Amino acid sequence: MMMNEAQAAIEKAQQTKAPKDVVLAFLLNSSKELVQNGAEQMVAEDATYVSLNFNSPELKQIEPWAGTSTGRQIYIDTFSNVGTYWRVDDFQVSDMIAEDSLVAVFGQFTYTSVVANNTFTSPFAIKAIVENGQITYFQFMEDTYASAASFRVGGHWVIQQDTDPSKQFNVGE
Repeated sequence: MMMNEAQAAIEKAQQTKAPKDVVLAFLLNSSKELVQNGAEQMVAEDATYVSLNFNSPELKQIEPWAGTSTGRQIYIDTFSNVGTYWRVDDFQVSDMIAEDSLVAVFGQFTYTSVVANNTFTSPFAIKAIVENGQITYFQFMEDTYASAASFRVGGHWVIQQDTDPSKQFNVGE
């Protein structure tokens, strides 16, 4: 994405204030290099951000942005961290649906973890609410197992989801 295209998306969103345009402008400006400007232009100061779940202290240790947070800065921090923890190999929006202030976005991305060098591809879904030309709520869902596992450098889990202990199995090494 060239900076001119990203900035043009912001300018269009500021003119139309259409929820679909606002969310698209933010997504086009969500790279590590552009997210501060994108958030300052497209995200309300007190916006809510829900990443992957509502509250999981264990996942938050792996992915610090996980859970529910408030404020524009969390958008900047989250998308900057994504660009620090992973190399963004691909990010594609396949569908955007808007009704009144609600926007749904679907697509897929491929990331490679910088330290462990593990690559994964995940579908994603976004629920966004836009009011007065700014995002006030943004919920991002992905294959959380795959994203957290991309940081795995060793170890395994013993899984038992059945009362029969013979059905126990290992995941990982």
